[in-house]
Amino acid sequence: MARCFPVTRRLLLARVGSGVFGTFMLPQALHQAMAETARLSAATSAANQVAATGRSAPGHALPQAAPQSGRQPPLVMLDPGHGGKDPGAIGVSGTYEKHVSLATALELKRQLSFGGRYRVELTRGRDVFVPLDDRVAHAQARGAALFVSMHADALNDHGVRGASVYTLANTASDAQTAALAQRENSADRFLGPTWRGTSPEVARILGSLVRQETRRGSGRLARDLIGSLDQDLPMLQNPDRHAGFVVLKAADIPSVLVEMGFMSNPRDEALLRQADHRVLVARAMKRAVDAYFAGAGHLLAAG
Repeated sequence: MARCFPVTRRLLLARVGSGVFGTFMLPQALHQAMAETARLSAATSAANQVAATGRSAPGHALPQAAPQSGRQPPLVMLDPGHGGKDPGAIGVSGTYEKHVSLATALELKRQLSFGGRYRVELTRGRDVFVPLDDRVAHAQARGAALFVSMHADALNDHGVRGASVYTLANTASDAQTAALAQRENSADRFLGPTWRGTSPEVARILGSLVRQETRRGSGRLARDLIGSLDQDLPMLQNPDRHAGFVVLKAADIPSVLVEMGFMSNPRDEALLRQADHRVLVARAMKRAVDAYFAGAGHLLAAG
């Protein structure tokens, strides 16, 4: 009797050099079977993780029981924006976005790691340059359950302030978001010529392979983040936005980009320079991560 192996998106989507092997040539029936397999696998995994770890009350870092032996907690991949020769946005008093994003990511890692409920890794843990595609590839290679990219933008209008959350889309939700995506995606201008070569056509193919369930997960995480951040931080008008960010193009990982404020705004920059404020930002983001994984368990129970 022939042995059958489950077909997954992670198996069929791979980058080899500058080429792509994808599912866009497969029959529709196999697409549907793959999606159902992935959905059931993700739901079962999420339920096991929630059952094994429990959850704390919002805003409180209470000791939690370690997951049961043999069950790894979910991996949350934090992505501090920019780094090394790419400073990112530069604040009105000279603060570099790359330093703010790394400091806040390290604080969020500390909070998420407490009690063993999650495994947490960073795409960069020091002031080094990491290409955008490498950040995504690292999260995929490590089997991340979530990908959270952390930034603090700058605008010519120094009066604009507040946090916002972005998810992937082929078109931008507004002109300001389109400009932001262009700036963030241009981080790879710091690459040497030997690292360039991902064509727009490849980028479009990768974008078209983002699974429907991954988009739903990204949207749910974005809503959790907005609701949690709004409790403690000033928010940008219409903070739920979307555009074609390179770092959000993992086909199998719910991914969001969080702008924690504007380095071009004196009040936002001053706050982001303060460790106490970064603790507040990280706490709000942790609440959202907790809500995301708790929601995954509730969806399975309801089904």
